[in-house]
Amino acid sequence: MQGTIWEINIGVFLLVTVFLAGGAGYMSGRSAALTWRPWPFLAAYAAALACAARFLNYALFQGTFFSLHYWIVDFIVILAIASVGYRLTKAWQMVNQYSWLYERAGPFSWRAKTPATADSAGKVAPEGGAG
Repeated sequence: MQGTIWEINIGVFLLVTVFLAGGAGYMSGRSAALTWRPWPFLAAYAAALACAARFLNYALFQGTFFSLHYWIVDFIVILAIASVGYRLTKAWQMVNQYSWLYERAGPFSWRAKTPATADSAGKVAPEGGAG
């Protein structure tokens, strides 16, 4: 049964697009972040993975290979998963490599440390003011 999002059935869509190509997209996002590549590189990686997902649908499950509609669906899903991997890794990277400048602001972001936070990192303030 064809749907708007999946071509063959939901199981094939989850297996090929989400788990296989999405997992490769997640790792591509991590790789791009770890090598300091900008986010637009993910579009090229996701486009190649969407082509691979279309080929797997065609070769293994008798789907259509040249379907722009389903290629765009695959591309969007893979790009979203790759973006999650990119932002999680970039936030971890910024906080760990520049721990004196940044702190976590959530799983996908970081923020500059405030002077009070940066000064108190690892230091104990003397009691009573002067010391």
